Amino acid sequence: MRFTIYQESRQGGRGNNEDRTTYCYSRDALLMVVADGMGGHHYGEIAAQIAVQTLADIFRREARPVLADPFRFLQKGMINAHHAILDYTAHHRLKDTPRTTCVACVIQDNVAYWAHVGDSRLYLIRSGRTIAQTRDHTRIRLLVEEGMISEAQAAVHPDRNKIYSCLGSPTPAEIEFSRKMPLEHGDILLLCTDGFWGVLPGDMINTALKGSNLMQAVPALLTQAETRGGIHGDNLSVVAVRWEQSYADDSSSSVSTQTMAPDEITTRLDEFGRNPAYKTDLTEDEIEKAIEEIRAAIDKFNPRK
Repeated sequence: MRFTIYQESRQGGRGNNEDRTTYCYSRDALLMVVADGMGGHHYGEIAAQIAVQTLADIFRREARPVLADPFRFLQKGMINAHHAILDYTAHHRLKDTPRTTCVACVIQDNVAYWAHVGDSRLYLIRSGRTIAQTRDHTRIRLLVEEGMISEAQAAVHPDRNKIYSCLGSPTPAEIEFSRKMPLEHGDILLLCTDGFWGVLPGDMINTALKGSNLMQAVPALLTQAETRGGIHGDNLSVVAVRWEQSYADDSSSSVSTQTMAPDEITTRLDEFGRNPAYKTDLTEDEIEKAIEEIRAAIDKFNPRK
């Protein structure tokens, strides 16, 4: 595989960052995950951390070097994360369960597979045009699809961010899967939270990414989104990949997996509380305790071998 990938999360105008992102790759498979947590006193970011860490853990164990069934992997990862969040909630006797959106994508054999729950989005962009996009799990999106309101009305509706499906809810998560999507050279897959897509029109995203250097264009889009969000703007996070398909391209920013061993995995995932870009009022002891508890909740449903 050969690809260019960029990952970043920004706090925006919020007091803390409840978004989490990760990507992992083996010689022949790539995983990308974005999650947007909901819940007070750092519990939202714990839910998001559980989601991305659960999927990364399973990928590291099973992508040797490919996943036997990418859709089954996505389903298992999200369901295990859902139950781990509920277990964490029960252990702490929380009055309300922390929750998180999640969108995850696997690429192997030049085919993309994705799944999502909530309103974090995936865009598949080809030649400056979005050819596939996830459907937000919001009540406002349902109203648009039923023709009750227009897209313009939805963009400013006061309930536009109220989702009906997420990981960690007392009700089972409604996980929505893509179909298999063969990729072409130059295709871009963009996974992002609503703090990013909510203030950037789709045509602006497409234009900015068409024929551009991904490592420059994505941070520029994040800066535009942060500016548009203003002092009360939401957290905003992105994982974006430009698929280069063959080993012929020679770009200094590209990742080539050609020489990786079959059982080798590369992961970009920060432990809870360990990203210096995220502000936190937790003490070092509280961070260490949270890391241990997150690990324990995940291992209960996703035991390490």
